[in-house]
Amino acid sequence: MRGQICTVNLVERIKMKVLWLTDIHLEFLDESGFSNFIRDLCDKNADAILISGDIAQAPSVGDYLSRMAQTLAIPVYFVLGNHDYYHGSILGVRANMTALSKGSRHLHWLNVCGPVYLTSTTCLVGHDGWGDARLGNYHNSHVMLNDFLLISELAGLSAEERLQRLNHLGDEAAEHFQTVLPEALRATEHVVVLTHVPPFMEAAWYDGHYSDPDWLPFFSCKAVGDILSEVMKKHQDKRMTVLCGHTHGGGASKILPNLVVLTGPAEYRHPTIQEIFEWG
Repeated sequence: MRGQICTVNLVERIKMKVLWLTDIHLEFLDESGFSNFIRDLCDKNADAILISGDIAQAPSVGDYLSRMAQTLAIPVYFVLGNHDYYHGSILGVRANMTALSKGSRHLHWLNVCGPVYLTSTTCLVGHDGWGDARLGNYHNSHVMLNDFLLISELAGLSAEERLQRLNHLGDEAAEHFQTVLPEALRATEHVVVLTHVPPFMEAAWYDGHYSDPDWLPFFSCKAVGDILSEVMKKHQDKRMTVLCGHTHGGGASKILPNLVVLTGPAEYRHPTIQEIFEWG
């Protein structure tokens, strides 16, 4: 998917206040809990929201995003997580999110966006990513994710077929970043990358430690990590901040002197603001 839908350019801003959310799993909230969470976001008077995936599930994710955008009335830049495809198909959800982005003033699914210029020095790019099974010990892992039962393209596959599909999903994400990053790095000093799955082993935090070899195949996207590190080694005068989630474990990892990854912690039924950034 080439990034052509998002054409938002906010470079006239000197500073921008941004809220980062991840793994908010809104489907676990009752109406009162949802309203309280949105009210908390409104109270922060932010200029934009970033969401690094696991917003809800396939039947409801579009509705939750639309309600958020209608109430907040500010840009919401988002990628999807694996849970956002549950009880649906990858193709179907992607089609819905593309239509949602086209039809909304405020909602921007970064899979179908080129670089978004937040300020004169900070640019945003993003893609869902996926656990691409290239790190850890896929062939000896006993982990069986709900992904392989509840997402139609991943259900009913043999282990080898599943591996090929996961590799392909990781490669799709990597190709997107390979496409959008050159322009972003030409134009700005600081590139913010929004993705769901940690792109490096060192960012796949769980319970204060790196994920073990059984979980790492599904908690990391090596294809994306390879592209990000390769690009930043060639642009040592620029810097990159990666915002991700997925593992529900929080941590910060300095992959290169100019490449930092923040992984957001999460708890079901307790969505929270991960961090408030003020970028200039």
